[in-house]
Amino acid sequence: MTMFLKPKVTGILLSLCLSQIIFAQQGDFRSASVDGKKISYKLFNPEGRKENDPILVFEHGIGGGSFEQLFRFLPKTISGIQYDRNGLGQSEADTNITTDAQVTERLHELLHALDIQPPYLLVGHSVGGAYIRLFTARFPKEVCGLVFIDPTDFMLSSQDDAAAKRRSESLTSYQQIWTLNLQTMSREANVPEGVKNDAKRALKASTPSFFQEYRDLPLLINIPATVIISYNKPIEPYEEEMNKTFKLGINIKQWWREYDEIRIKNFSDLIRENDNSRVVLLTKYSHGVHFQDPQLVAALILENYDKCSKNHSNKIP
Repeated sequence: MTMFLKPKVTGILLSLCLSQIIFAQQGDFRSASVDGKKISYKLFNPEGRKENDPILVFEHGIGGGSFEQLFRFLPKTISGIQYDRNGLGQSEADTNITTDAQVTERLHELLHALDIQPPYLLVGHSVGGAYIRLFTARFPKEVCGLVFIDPTDFMLSSQDDAAAKRRSESLTSYQQIWTLNLQTMSREANVPEGVKNDAKRALKASTPSFFQEYRDLPLLINIPATVIISYNKPIEPYEEEMNKTFKLGINIKQWWREYDEIRIKNFSDLIRENDNSRVVLLTKYSHGVHFQDPQLVAALILENYDKCSKNHSNKIP
């Protein structure tokens, strides 16, 4: 749920983003060819997985990221995979990937190319939360659980967006900020081409309607879902600087309060019919909560994994 991304402060946010990409590429990364394009990935504890065990599948936000900081807090009996979308990290760009649905299809193809069989426990950070929701809608029989890490509210309606802007007495809405962020990332000269393409594709998914591919998805299947929300986040210096420099007219504290309440409601509604599921509010944590407190996030993932494992075992004839 990054707030701003405009030229003066772009360097700060991009340096954070790119440092995560670099960090993600440290270690034993491999590559696989999917539809003729190289995709970089890393497996952890592959030897620990037994037949029919869930496997963690990580999906990061716009521009890349890393989940390796979580791995040391997970037992060796749990296996997982993180990867870089086309054009990010060491993965080869593919301009044919233009929709979020194609992103999920490419991930699905990667898993099959590596002979990584379901069940999948999907973990998505930021806009990665949207992608794992879409993946689940497309391949429901293969997903046994979901963990959303401070997810982007892909369910935010235009009506709620306008109401939150009005109630917070602000001049700029979240959907407007989202568009500005992606437009800036896709145009900045110092942004890697792959990151630009990632931003352009995400922008297309929200133009002209915000997350238009997600509007008519079927109800979420009844699997354990954990939604981790960084609540009442501290105001970052770059947010205050951007608000002042570009005269965005946002009452930041109240603005976040309004949008967080909508996000809590939307994700609560999303998992309303899901057994063994919950929304976890982490007060005064940052958007990068899995960097800030990897042990806590790993514990929540492990809790969901245990539920997935038990549920899946009960379904095996």
